[in-house]
Amino acid sequence: MARADTPAALSPSAADHLTIALIATAHFAAHFYILVLPPLFPTLARDLGLSYAELGLALALLNGTTALFQAPIGFLVDRFGPFAILLLGQSLFSAAIAAIGWFADPRVLFLGCALAGLGNAVYHPADYAILGSRVSRARMGRAFSIHTFGGYLGFAAAPATVVGLAEWIGWQNALLGVGLAGFAISAALLLCRDLLAVPQAAAPVGSGATGSSLALLMSRPMLLAFAFFTLYALAQGGINSFTPTVLDAVYGFGLVAANLPLAAFLAASTLGVLLGGIVADRTERHDAVVAVCFLVMAAFAGSVAVLPLPQPLLVGSFALAGMAAGAIAPSRDMLVRAITPEGQSGKVFGFVTTGFNLAGMLAPPLFGLVVDAGAPRLVFVLVALLALVNLPLVFAAGGRDRAG
Repeated sequence: MARADTPAALSPSAADHLTIALIATAHFAAHFYILVLPPLFPTLARDLGLSYAELGLALALLNGTTALFQAPIGFLVDRFGPFAILLLGQSLFSAAIAAIGWFADPRVLFLGCALAGLGNAVYHPADYAILGSRVSRARMGRAFSIHTFGGYLGFAAAPATVVGLAEWIGWQNALLGVGLAGFAISAALLLCRDLLAVPQAAAPVGSGATGSSLALLMSRPMLLAFAFFTLYALAQGGINSFTPTVLDAVYGFGLVAANLPLAAFLAASTLGVLLGGIVADRTERHDAVVAVCFLVMAAFAGSVAVLPLPQPLLVGSFALAGMAAGAIAPSRDMLVRAITPEGQSGKVFGFVTTGFNLAGMLAPPLFGLVVDAGAPRLVFVLVALLALVNLPLVFAAGGRDRAG
């Protein structure tokens, strides 16, 4: 894939690092904003006169809008270039969160969530298009890992930040403040636009490309990648959403003890993403890296499902599985990059990462039905099966990566 020119005042290494930092910061903001509303639900329910079901519907509107528009925005990214679209999405997301706080009105909440979902839809197509064009091949794995790490940090920072601000200055000012702070990121993106601009060759503007683009997305490698992303996210969704419930039902743990293994999984996932980036830059066998990590996840999930593990070993097992789950991400992204034609990163990553949104909608009811059926251990049986089913998809998608 062609690389954009480096600004004259910067070395290629410095330009790479600044580009990665800017994109990771924007991704941090996206994930931060996704989680600013749920910690405030009790207060929003009281002050806006809404039920929790209505608040959940508002959040579903945000995620549903993202799922609906992410792939089409990928086409726009490839048509007009990713920088302006990323800047607009970042600014729209910021404005939507600020407006929810400023107006404190149920109608604005729903409208703001819809606009926030539209803003959120730009990040995956635009971020991957910029990283793929601007960053050198030798650092690409680490670029993808830091991009994902930025998102993880956003999720981790949002609850404590927004709750702390709400206690200090009220929830309206808290949302207004974090929303307006996002415009500082927009300003940084604008000031550093030379580091984010994609050359014309990587953003084709041919008017007759729609049919071939749709054919690309419906091709076997892209559909396999979409399925891979979806099953991977389904497995993680089962662990993230139902670990405390399952451990409480199986082992009789209290709330705190049941959450400790999940905390270990999430913390280790963050470390695994960074280590996975180093590994991805040192190998061409990204399919093998992902496969080994899926085997670790399958072995872990199977053990939790059938063995009576003591709590220390349980926490250690979750930490090992979290490390593997995180390490998948950079090599996963490298696999997709390898099957992506020149100038098509926006639509390809916009399409395959929609699998995350689909899994986010399917995982809670799927695993919830299993728990409601009185078979909580089956949650981890399903996680193990999802990891194993993904193995042939990984090697099928990785064939072109090995071939170069």
